[in-house]
Amino acid sequence: MSTVPFDTAPRPRIWALSISRLRDLFLDIAGEYVERADLRIVAQGFEDAVREIEAAGAGRPDVVIAGGSNGAYLKTRVAVPVVMITPTGFDVMHALARARRDGAKVALVTHGNTPDEIRRFVAAFGLDVTFASHQSAQDAESVVLDLRDRGIDVVVGPGLVTDLAANAGMGAVFLYSRASVRAGFETALEVAQATRRETLRRQRLDNLLQHLRDGVVALDAEGRVEAMNQRLAAVLGIDAAHAAGRALLELAPDLAGSLPDSDGDAFCTVRGASYVVHRGPLASGGAAAAGTVLTFQESRAVERLDRTLRSRQRVQQFSARYRLDDMVGVSQAMQRVRGLVQRYARSDATVLILGESGTGKEMVAQSMHQLSARRDFAFVAINCGAFPEALLESELFGYEEGAFTGARKGGKAGLIEVAHRGTLFLDEIGEMPLSLQSRLLRVLQEREVVRLGSTEPTRVDIRVVAATHRALTEGIAAGSFRADLYYRLNILSIALPPLRERSTDLLPLAVELLLQAAAREPRLASRLPDAAAAERVLAVLAEPLQRYAWPGNVRELQNVIERIAVELADMDADNDAEPGNPPLLTRDILRSIAPEIAEPAHTRPKKTALTLRERSRHVEADEIRAALAAHGGDRDAVCDALGISKTTLWRKLNAAR
Repeated sequence: MSTVPFDTAPRPRIWALSISRLRDLFLDIAGEYVERADLRIVAQGFEDAVREIEAAGAGRPDVVIAGGSNGAYLKTRVAVPVVMITPTGFDVMHALARARRDGAKVALVTHGNTPDEIRRFVAAFGLDVTFASHQSAQDAESVVLDLRDRGIDVVVGPGLVTDLAANAGMGAVFLYSRASVRAGFETALEVAQATRRETLRRQRLDNLLQHLRDGVVALDAEGRVEAMNQRLAAVLGIDAAHAAGRALLELAPDLAGSLPDSDGDAFCTVRGASYVVHRGPLASGGAAAAGTVLTFQESRAVERLDRTLRSRQRVQQFSARYRLDDMVGVSQAMQRVRGLVQRYARSDATVLILGESGTGKEMVAQSMHQLSARRDFAFVAINCGAFPEALLESELFGYEEGAFTGARKGGKAGLIEVAHRGTLFLDEIGEMPLSLQSRLLRVLQEREVVRLGSTEPTRVDIRVVAATHRALTEGIAAGSFRADLYYRLNILSIALPPLRERSTDLLPLAVELLLQAAAREPRLASRLPDAAAAERVLAVLAEPLQRYAWPGNVRELQNVIERIAVELADMDADNDAEPGNPPLLTRDILRSIAPEIAEPAHTRPKKTALTLRERSRHVEADEIRAALAAHGGDRDAVCDALGISKTTLWRKLNAAR
C-alpha cells in the first residue's frame, strides 16, 4: 500500500509575466523553483495580463512577478501582490560596460525617475551616460525614438525598451541579470508565504468570529468595516460578505448616537431587541488609530447569565443536611427503605415518596441526593401546601421584571431554576393546585421552565423527588389531581412505614433523639455522654413507647423526647447530679409530661397494620382532633380554620374509627 506524504500547505502559485526578453530569463531559471513553487510563465502584459489573472478565479496566483512598466501597470490593477524585478548595482555597471564596448554614446532608460543611487554610481566612475525614463509603454517608444534622433548608439534598459531600441536600429543591452531575477523569485516566495500566513490568520480569526455567540464587528480608524461575523450581520439585517470597506453607520444608520463614544459599554436597540454594546481597541499597545472592536450582546443573554450566576451563589442555601446514616432503624422495613434509596440514587428518574406525616420523607429525599451524582449541586425543597396558589407559582417558576405589581426589579429565578443540575423536592405534592399541576407536568416532560411574564423557556437539568401523605389515586378520582402528572411522578416509588409498624426501631430512635436534645441543652450534655446512658434513662419507657400508636410518627416522638429532655435537665439541676450519672425517669413523670404515652394498654384498641388510605384517614382525623383541642371544642372555628364544612369534619372523624 502506497502512502502519500502529508503536505501541510500546497506550494505557492507564482506567475511570471512578460512580453519581452525578460521572459527568456524567467524560462532559464524556472527549473530551479519547480520544487518550491507552482510556477507559471505567462506571455502576457498590461491589460491582457489583468484579464488573465481575473479569469483564473480560484486558481489565481498568490504572487505576480513582472518588470518595468508592465509591473508598474499590474500593481495598480490586480488584487494580488506584484513583485518588481529590480536591477542591482552590478547589473547596471555590467550593462553599461557592455554598452560602451558597442557604441560611443550610451543612454540608460529606466521606468519612472532614474534612482539617485544609479546617478551617483555613474558619476563616481566618470561615465558619460545619458539618462532617460518612461512612464508607460507608449511613452517608452517616444523616448527611444528621441534618443535615436539625438545620436545615441546603444540603449541600456528593461525588456520593452531594449526591444524598441533594436527595432529602431540601435544597439540594445538588457539591464536585468539572472541574479536580479532570482532575487525577484526569492522575494516572491517570501511574499507568498507571508500572504498565506496572513490569510490563514484571517481565516482563523473569521472562524472564531463566526462561532461567537455575540455579534462582533471590527472597524478601522474611519469607522469602516474590516470584519463582521454572521451573527451581527443577521441582527443588523445586512450581508456580511459585502460589508467590508463600508462605514458601519452607513450599513446600520439606526446605530447612530447609541454606540459608545469611548472604550466601555452602552445600551442600544436594534430592530426591537435590546443589546449591550462593548467598545474596545482593535490593536493592543494603545494604538488608538488602529481601529475599534464592537461586541453586541443581547440583553436577554446577559440576564440568563445573571440568573446562572445567582443560582450558583444560592446553591449553599439549598443543601442537603441528612445522609443515609442519619436514618435510624434496624427493622426489616427500614432496611428495605435504605436499599431502595441506594438503588434509586444511581438513577435520574423521578421518585414518589409515600408515607404518613412525620415518617421522614424529606430525610429520605436528602439521603438520595447525597448519594447521587448531583450531590455537589443544590437540593431545593418546597412544601406545595404551605403557599397560596399565586405565591407558589412565583416561587416555583420565577418571574420577569414587571410581571405583576410588586415584582422585584430584574425579576427572580424560581426554585426550579435554582435546582438546575441538582434535586427538586416537592413535598405535599397532593396539595398543589390543578392550574400549577399542568405547568409542572410540562417541566417534567420538556425539562424547561417559563417564568411568569416571559415567553422564553429556560432549559433545566433537574432530578424531581415528590412526596405525599395522601392517596393521590383518591385525588385523581375526586378530580383534584391530574392522572398524567401522577404517572409522571410515580416512576420510582418508596413507601415509608409508620412508626407504629417499626416497634424494634422505637427505642434506638428515641435514644438518638435524646442524645441530640442533650447536645443542645448544656445542663444535660454532661449527664448523657453516650447512647448507653440515654438508653438507661429511657428503659422505663420501652413498653409505653411500643404500645402507643404514634399518629404523628417520628415528629411526634421527637416532640415527646424534647419534653423529656427538658424535664431531665430540670431534675439534673434540682438534684445536683454527678456527671455520667443521669437522673431516673419514672412513669409518673412520663404521665405528667406525655399522658397520651402513659395510657394503660387495656384502654387502647389493638393496632393492626393499616393500608396507605387508612393511614391517610387516621392522620386527617388526628389533625382534626388536635384542631378541636386547640379551639376548645368549637367546631365552627375548626371548620373555618381548616376550610371544611361540618359535614366533612364529621365524615372524616368517623372514617378513621
